[in-house]
Amino acid sequence: MNISIVIPAHNEEDYIALMLESLTLQTILPKQVIVVNDHSTDHTQKIINSFLPHNSWLKTIEIESSTNHIPGSKVIHAFYKGLEALDDNYDIICKFDADIILPNNYLESIASIFKSDEKVGIAGGLAFIKKKDQWIYEAIASKKHVRGPFKAYKKQCFKEIGGLKRSIGWDTVDVLLAKYHGWTIKTNELLQVKHLKPTGLSYTKSSRFLQGEAFYKMRYGLTITFISALKKGIKKRSLLSFTNDLKGFFKAKNEKLDFLVSEEEGKFIRKLRWKGMLDKLK
Repeated sequence: MNISIVIPAHNEEDYIALMLESLTLQTILPKQVIVVNDHSTDHTQKIINSFLPHNSWLKTIEIESSTNHIPGSKVIHAFYKGLEALDDNYDIICKFDADIILPNNYLESIASIFKSDEKVGIAGGLAFIKKKDQWIYEAIASKKHVRGPFKAYKKQCFKEIGGLKRSIGWDTVDVLLAKYHGWTIKTNELLQVKHLKPTGLSYTKSSRFLQGEAFYKMRYGLTITFISALKKGIKKRSLLSFTNDLKGFFKAKNEKLDFLVSEEEGKFIRKLRWKGMLDKLK
């Protein structure tokens, strides 16, 4: 299977070499990889360039961006710049972050997942972060959810869901829309991806309402938003997280922001979310 990968990178000099090294060590190599240097001001580009002479499948482009690091729009903007620079001859398209280390069999295992079940539309491993001297599971999402830093999409699924949304919530709504179109999601718990920069580490205060905005844009509605925000707040042991999510929801509603999904898709998403919550009570 032809695997194409886009890696957005912004000031990743501490991590990008480790990420690219893990790609060069894969048991099957990708067909094409493009690293999108999103206006880095450190040595990111110099490090990327050092990998180019010995890896013909690797390319890089530089783009200008003045956007602050806000989850969603910035990284997806860079992703699409990379996608435009790739040819369309791929079976699997991956969006990887620059701050991860892949196990050597990652691409081979992902390809195997897609080959073994034609209904799998999105696949990936699990994220692990380092605490003290141990790598532990980054428990901010279900182990059945493929995380944003290392997502792989079957080409047909990617096309049917309309690609990735240029908004906060892109790495949740993609899964929901994949299920809407009849695709399944598959994680391999044996594929332990080292996440070198834990989620949220570089988020700014301006991003604190964005999760609530995502709930609104995905047409969760108030009740599901309240339950989701409460669960997240309890998990993080943060009343502020809970109130910020609700504030973000109402802020987006008052501003009448555009939804990420249609009314029909929203109805499906709410039904799916209710089913998931009720199944946990059984």
